[in-house]
Amino acid sequence: MKGSIGVGAGGGRQRKVLNKNENIFRRFFRVLGPGLITGAADDDPSGIATYSIAGAQLGTSLLWTAFITWPLMGCVQFMCARIGMVTGRGLAGALRQKFPPWLLFTGAIALLVANTINVGADLAGMADAATMWTGINSHFFVLIFGVTIAWATIRCRYYQIAAILKWLAAVLFAYVITAFIVGPDWRTIAHDTFVPSWPKSHDAWSNLVAVLGTTISPYLFFWQASQEVEEDKAVGRTRLEQRRGATPREIVDRKLDVGTGTFFSNLVMYFIILTTALTLHAHGLKDISTSRQAAEALKPLAGVFATALYTIGLIGVGFLAIPTLTGSAAYAFAEIFKWRQGLDQPLNSARYFYRIVIGSTFVGILIDFANINPVKALFWTAVINGLLAPFLLVGVLIAASDRKLMNGQPSSILGRTVVALATLVMFGAAIGMFVF
Repeated sequence: MKGSIGVGAGGGRQRKVLNKNENIFRRFFRVLGPGLITGAADDDPSGIATYSIAGAQLGTSLLWTAFITWPLMGCVQFMCARIGMVTGRGLAGALRQKFPPWLLFTGAIALLVANTINVGADLAGMADAATMWTGINSHFFVLIFGVTIAWATIRCRYYQIAAILKWLAAVLFAYVITAFIVGPDWRTIAHDTFVPSWPKSHDAWSNLVAVLGTTISPYLFFWQASQEVEEDKAVGRTRLEQRRGATPREIVDRKLDVGTGTFFSNLVMYFIILTTALTLHAHGLKDISTSRQAAEALKPLAGVFATALYTIGLIGVGFLAIPTLTGSAAYAFAEIFKWRQGLDQPLNSARYFYRIVIGSTFVGILIDFANINPVKALFWTAVINGLLAPFLLVGVLIAASDRKLMNGQPSSILGRTVVALATLVMFGAAIGMFVF
């Protein structure tokens, strides 16, 4: 059953005198919350497929993207977190103070469409992996996964679900181990990691847009800010006036949380690209069209169990990511139209909010019955996100720079500079894809 609790995930944001002698490790684990969950959700089935395709098609030539996306993603996610913390509103609610309703509604529609396609692609990818392992028709698994996730999103606190599924997502660290087992030429790896290579074809540009889009994803912007509001509500700050502003300690704690979540997200990204480059690309398997082909990357570690390991990891991150996808769109619409919202609310209290969640999941299920290729669908949802993200980042920058909206606590000049750089990089990659 739904219900508020006294503290948020990771302990919540506490405006009280904290023990200055608190053990550093205890504090570290206490502050982990929305940022860690958001980072884990970023490595969703779409991300796994995108990184696998990038490694298989282009080898190690895109490893450098992981090196630059961590600070870019970290600053973007922290800027969204800061907006939620100091305004007391979700991202859509903050943008509502700066932009006309028609523009926000257009953006929310684009977000819902992109997220719903992403949900459909994630469900298809999860089902394809389960079918590979069991031999049962994938449509059956799409229905089971879709209905189960929608039911759990409505009936349970998302943190309850995430606390379990984060351990399933840890299976993705198998890619880290595999990369060392294969025994790569670390000189070449270091070069491709720290020396960016200019994309030379349409496929290379498409891969770059997809990698950026699945790493710096629009739905995570809305999710991060809304979870800051949920954290406050969980500790009793139900009114907007109570949620405004953040203490320096809270800001530092959230930086640690977001930095940790985005670091592990990009670490996994790096090793998925590296492992698939060293295994699939090195053996001429450049065109991944099935989950079975993607699972081949883990054979040096798991052997005959590679399929099972891949399936467990993919399904785990799918269960973690899909509530984030449907929830972020629901938060956006709820704040634009001032609906009652929140994953802690019972169904009868937030009907319109949950209608977005249910509707997005239902359409995502229907998408699978169009018999699209799951791996290609996962890749192209990342491309869609890559095209949508830079436009949204412009709005995030404008909001985060407004001293009045941010209650005298706007984002730092350094943070704004890095997010502006991320915006330019994503615009440049999108233009490059169309030009080439």
